[in-house]
Amino acid sequence: MAAKAQYEELIRQFSAFGAVKRELGRILPSDCPSGSAAVLTLLGRYGDMRMSKLAELLAVDMSVTSRHVAHVAERGWIERSPDPADKRSRIVRLTPEGNRKLDAMSRATTQLLAERLGDWSDEEVAQLTRLMQRLRASFDDCRSPKLPAALEQAGPPSPLRPPAPPPVVETTTRTPAST
Repeated sequence: MAAKAQYEELIRQFSAFGAVKRELGRILPSDCPSGSAAVLTLLGRYGDMRMSKLAELLAVDMSVTSRHVAHVAERGWIERSPDPADKRSRIVRLTPEGNRKLDAMSRATTQLLAERLGDWSDEEVAQLTRLMQRLRASFDDCRSPKLPAALEQAGPPSPLRPPAPPPVVETTTRTPAST
């Protein structure tokens, strides 16, 4: 297991990675914010899908997914149709215009990465990709995160075991300083 200092440095690097994400976000077309770009990217990668699957892949609430989908649908980049298996659900799919938008964004981000990582070897880029995939896999179930050991108590409450009582904290009374 890595030392505490290594995890602290990793946290600092995650914060610094925000600059990379911001620069990638700046090259997105003004009519396609990052949430919309994520919808197009997922549909391009996985094909047609239910809104619920899209929400799961985005790792956001269905209401947030609906707003992103409405945005891209208004621009004609996707279409929504009833799910033949369940008419209450919607299937979303890229339109030809959506495919063109996705291709343009992909070319722009690929060009930016090629410029910024031009002095990296192919193996270094491949290694970064593998490590990022592994990191993401370690966080895949983001809706029910495992508490760090330092925060765990006696386990989750159950009907047979009530939740642990909060820790006892001694209280003191302060009196205002006289003036």
